[in-house]
Amino acid sequence: MRFPSREQIAALRQRYPRGTRVELLGMDDPQAPQTGTRGEVMGVDDAGQLLVRWETGSSLSLIPGVDSFRIVQKGGQS
Repeated sequence: MRFPSREQIAALRQRYPRGTRVELLGMDDPQAPQTGTRGEVMGVDDAGQLLVRWETGSSLSLIPGVDSFRIVQKGGQS
């Protein structure tokens, strides 16, 4: 697995700031929430994964470019 550069991580953190609301469109993971589930981005880790708190109570991360999701509402900078 190739890790993103610092610049790529910074761009992800700017695109998906804490508080951004997302909706899951698809994820190839047996623990994935159901399609259509919404959640809130809690941050972006150093591997470029979005740390999401799902409305189901799950905290499974999203991987941009691998998992399918959309932004429902952009969060504010913290």
